[in-house]
Amino acid sequence: MTQLSQELIARLPKTDLHVHLDGSLRLQTVLDLAKEQGLTLPADSTEGLRKHLRLGENTGSLVEYLKAFDVTLLVLQEEKALYRAAYELAADAAAENVRYMEVRYSPMLHTRRGLKLTTVVETVLQGLHDAQAAHNIESRLILCGIRNISAASSLRMAELVVAYKNRGVVGFDLAGAEYDYPPKDHREAFRLVRENNVNVTIHAGEAYGPASIAQALHVCGAHRIGHGCRLREDGELLRYVIDHRIPLECCPSSNVQTGAVRSMGDHPMRLYYNLGARVTVNTDNRLVTDTTMSKELFILHSQLGFDFHELCQVILAGFKSSFLPHHEKQRMMRAIALELEQISREFDELEEVQLNTSPAANTTSPGKAS
Repeated sequence: MTQLSQELIARLPKTDLHVHLDGSLRLQTVLDLAKEQGLTLPADSTEGLRKHLRLGENTGSLVEYLKAFDVTLLVLQEEKALYRAAYELAADAAAENVRYMEVRYSPMLHTRRGLKLTTVVETVLQGLHDAQAAHNIESRLILCGIRNISAASSLRMAELVVAYKNRGVVGFDLAGAEYDYPPKDHREAFRLVRENNVNVTIHAGEAYGPASIAQALHVCGAHRIGHGCRLREDGELLRYVIDHRIPLECCPSSNVQTGAVRSMGDHPMRLYYNLGARVTVNTDNRLVTDTTMSKELFILHSQLGFDFHELCQVILAGFKSSFLPHHEKQRMMRAIALELEQISREFDELEEVQLNTSPAANTTSPGKAS
């Protein structure tokens, strides 16, 4: 397999379907916002804050990993802060050639200082809209219920999703601590969303076993599964997911850091891909995981053995799995397929040149004249 450069991977058009707003701020922005708002953080420098939040470290559990959000949520309680976080997230993603992104967050977590839920949604939508105009990246919102808060609060988030469908919100999710908080407890929220023809994705099979995935699919009606690391523990359910083309929102680096998988080499994404599952790769949290889409794709290549053409298939699966309306998705996919085809031709030509000019290609067989 030809070793791919990070520069080549950076050129590839991308999606990010699983990225949390409150886990994807710039580190300096967290410090800036705290200073503007008169807040005291655990550290007053980027290096100190990086160490405190354990950015990019293996925390050992999802609960430990989520502690970083105590700090990021602290500074995201004002309109200006929410706008800046949304705009910068889209700008940063666009800088590495992400063309389409679905940003998720839970508006109820941003009302501590009196912001209305509608204001929280509309401010983030405005930030993403302005970034689209400036940086050529399309973004939509997925609103989240939080499984370890209450079913009633999830229902409120579902009502908000319905109110903003066709206005930039394309889906509903259930996030938060997974163990001991089954998705079935929030079935009323999912019923409301589905009855209003809105898409559903659910965090499942990350910190709990395949039973969580089964509930997400069969009780809550999920159209996509967030993470799904433990799906491999139930072969029959895995086959169901493959047969029904249910996309998996894989987040490799995050999954190692939360302890969902033991190591990158043990990540099931390679297995899922080989079996024919529709797998997508995503950042989860650009700040907390300390990653980018280009970095995640490079990890697939360098540590999980995905070659160039397999990476292109994963990228196309991302566009195919988006929650965009079908006609918009088809338009985008046609353009992306042509772009990938052009880059692929260039790659194949370069690979052919390198093969023909390699020392092995110029070595004369023993016993033959040079």
